[in-house]
Amino acid sequence: MPADDEALFKKGMPIRREVLGAEYVDSSMAKADDFMMSFQRATTAWAWGWAWGDKTLPRKTRSLLNLAMLTALGKIPEVKLHVKGALNNGITVEEIKATLLHATAYCGIPAGLDAFKAAHEVLLAEGAIQPKAAAEEKPKKKTKK
Repeated sequence: MPADDEALFKKGMPIRREVLGAEYVDSSMAKADDFMMSFQRATTAWAWGWAWGDKTLPRKTRSLLNLAMLTALGKIPEVKLHVKGALNNGITVEEIKATLLHATAYCGIPAGLDAFKAAHEVLLAEGAIQPKAAAEEKPKKKTKK
């Protein structure tokens, strides 16, 4: 890795760990063989050191941009990852919802639906939203008089 990329890697790793969670990043790094490590180093340097490491936009803005772009691209596993990252960056459920609705308007219903389902799954798992109560889910039976 060139010296500039090495500096960006060192800059990007703490940002990546803060946003995505240390457990996720450390696991990705530990699982990487020589072939995949080249990708891990590149993404850490370029996405996290260079793009996320730039101070022009706050992390909250970057999280919202990522959710919209990943929705547009249909990259659902990455949507899930970045919903968790958005929560780590202080994004509210309402801000996530508004971003996904905005992306849906521009990217289309199928892309929006996929992103909403992915976000919903993560928001439930993280305890950011509560599941609908079982009693509310069951349709009420009609009684005969």
